[in-house]
Amino acid sequence: MTDEAGPWLVVGLGNPGREYAANRHNVGFMVADLLAARVGAKFGRHKRAVAEAAEGRLGFGGPKLVLLKPLTYMNLSGGPVAGLAQFHKIPPARVIAVHDELDIPYGQVRVKCGGGEGGHNGLRSMSKSLGTKDYVRVRFGIGRPPGRQDPADYVLSDFSAAERKELEFLVDRAADVVESVVTKGVEPTQNLYHGG
Repeated sequence: MTDEAGPWLVVGLGNPGREYAANRHNVGFMVADLLAARVGAKFGRHKRAVAEAAEGRLGFGGPKLVLLKPLTYMNLSGGPVAGLAQFHKIPPARVIAVHDELDIPYGQVRVKCGGGEGGHNGLRSMSKSLGTKDYVRVRFGIGRPPGRQDPADYVLSDFSAAERKELEFLVDRAADVVESVVTKGVEPTQNLYHGG
């Protein structure tokens, strides 16, 4: 499958800065970093957006990926996403947001197209700036906070020691899911990865 329809924009959602780097909310950045390494690309500041971007192809002559990490903080992610989508002429149907998901247990990665934002401020900002909810989401399950912990505090805290044992494997799996969406499509990817 060639990329005759043009490139894909893969958005890793997260917050910039060292203090946020290992937070649950930053798992999108982790997946974007791994995808950049896989395609042999390096992130650099983009001239047209408050973001870091990297570009590369999946395999020899494969689909082109434009990888994006907004540097605006989560709540304002949509601006850089819409700016880069416009710059590269990428329609929302070829935009993939990789994000943390409270409503999915830790250890599961799910993919869907469109739908609600589930209270996720990064997705809400993207939907507003793109003018549609019809883009692909790769949802990295982080589960619900234990006890009475505030969800806002939970997403801005680091993965637990137990979770970190599996984290590398799960980030790898999420990157596989992104590649599958690009090369196979959403539905075949759901069939392939939603079993476990």
